[in-house]
Amino acid sequence: MRPYNTKQREAILSCIRSLGDAHVTAAQIAERCLDVGRTTVYRHLDRLTKDGTLRRYAADSVSGACYQYTGEDGCGESHYHLKCESCGKLEHLACEELSAVERHVLGKHAFLVNAQKTVLYGQCGDCLNQSFEGE
Repeated sequence: MRPYNTKQREAILSCIRSLGDAHVTAAQIAERCLDVGRTTVYRHLDRLTKDGTLRRYAADSVSGACYQYTGEDGCGESHYHLKCESCGKLEHLACEELSAVERHVLGKHAFLVNAQKTVLYGQCGDCLNQSFEGE
């Protein structure tokens, strides 16, 4: 079923596409889409998530949900996430070594890892540099 295209939907999609594969909150999207009401932004984010155009992601129960553009076909590179415990930044981590870990976990432990919901917590490079500069 083809999604119903409206000017608001296209404005929201255009905004999200311009951000590449960054994780953004609904509030950040609403701030960028000034011609679209906040309620409309939330409604379209829900629809775009359901049709696979966006991926909704919640790193933890404290932070708000983030959205990531996956494309019109709902694809998107599989990746883990790095969450900085100091500043809250959320970054992608996609590398071949993680595929080996996934294969090991599946083969040796009969457990299929969901990479889209896998988060490694620690400190980002910026926060690490700040802590070393403060010493």
